Amino acid sequence: MPFPLPPRAPSGLPRRRTLLASAAGAALLAGCSSGPRDSGGSGKEEESAGGSPSVTERARARAARESHALVGRYDAVLAAHPALTERLTPLRAEVVRHVEAFGGTPTASPTPSSAAPSSSAPSPSSSAPVSAKDAVAALAAAERRLADSRAAALLDVPGELARLLASVAAAGAAHAYLLTEGAR
Repeated sequence: MPFPLPPRAPSGLPRRRTLLASAAGAALLAGCSSGPRDSGGSGKEEESAGGSPSVTERARARAARESHALVGRYDAVLAAHPALTERLTPLRAEVVRHVEAFGGTPTASPTPSSAAPSSSAPSPSSSAPVSAKDAVAALAAAERRLADSRAAALLDVPGELARLLASVAAAGAAHAYLLTEGAR
C-alpha cells in the first residue's frame, strides 16, 4: 500500500512556516530601526532637555580627557627615561591620534622641560626614582585599565562612537601587550 503524501497548500497561499518566519523577521527589523540610540537622525540625542550635553558628547569628552591623560603619562616616562624614546614614541603617537579621534586637541611632542617625571607612574615614595622597567609596566597597566574601561563603556553609547571606542580599546590592549612583551 503506498504511503499518502501530505496535502499541500494551494500554490498561491503562503505556508504557515513562511508566515512565522516573516513575522519573526519583521520583529527583528523593528528592533533595529532608528531610534534615540541611532547616531543619525533628528539630532534629539545631541542635546537633552535644558541644553545639557548628550550621553554621546559626554562619552566623547571623557574619552578625549582619558587619552590626553595617557599622553601625559607617556610624556612623563619619556622625560624621565629618554632611552625609551624609540620604543615609546610610536605608541604615544597613536594615543595622540586617539585624542584627536575623540575630538580633543592634540598634544605637542614631549620635551624634557614640559613633562614632569613625578606624574609618570605610581611610585612607592615620591622621592625614589622609578626604574625604566617599572615605568613601562605602569604604562602597560594604564593602557590595559583604559582599554577595559572603554570596552565596558561602548555598550552605553550609540553606533559610531561604540565602534570608535571598540577600535581604540583594541589598540590600547595591543599597546599594553607590546609594552608588557617588550619588557621580557
